[in-house]
Amino acid sequence: MKKFSRAAAKFQEYFTMILTIILPILIVIQVVLRYVFRAPLFGIEELMLFPIIWLYMIGGANASRTRSHIDCGILTLYIHEGTKGRAVFNVVRSLISIVVSLWLTYWAYWYFMYSLKTWKLSPLLKFPMFFAESAVLIGLILMTIYTGAELVDVFKASRETIRSKNKTITAVKEEVK
Repeated sequence: MKKFSRAAAKFQEYFTMILTIILPILIVIQVVLRYVFRAPLFGIEELMLFPIIWLYMIGGANASRTRSHIDCGILTLYIHEGTKGRAVFNVVRSLISIVVSLWLTYWAYWYFMYSLKTWKLSPLLKFPMFFAESAVLIGLILMTIYTGAELVDVFKASRETIRSKNKTITAVKEEVK
């Protein structure tokens, strides 16, 4: 499983890197054609939509994988690290994240099926919009998988924290007697 996880992570990183290279190239082509040759290439903005959506969704999946996504850090200011309260807070936070992620993935699946059924085309270039819209489902599936893995890790860490705190409390009670 770890081998697959590493391979998937490498693929995501390379895919993101390729998209990050493609976008500025398209922008430079558009600028050179428009301002140097006075001949705008129609449809390049539409063409850029596809790598932008993929970059956004795969970037979100990468943030979930590396656990560098935005979270509610303000709440943790009042709950000390290594306490039972912090352990419970982390589990609840991860549970809420997985529920929201599953809900969004459900709606992305519905949208994906709708996209397949209607087979919309982009206005100018007539590319199937399915290729851009499928990024939403794939990105959210990846985010859900990584959020699920985070929930498992947080749950294990929280159990350890609670066990160690219970042992400490028991030891203190024994000393007091």
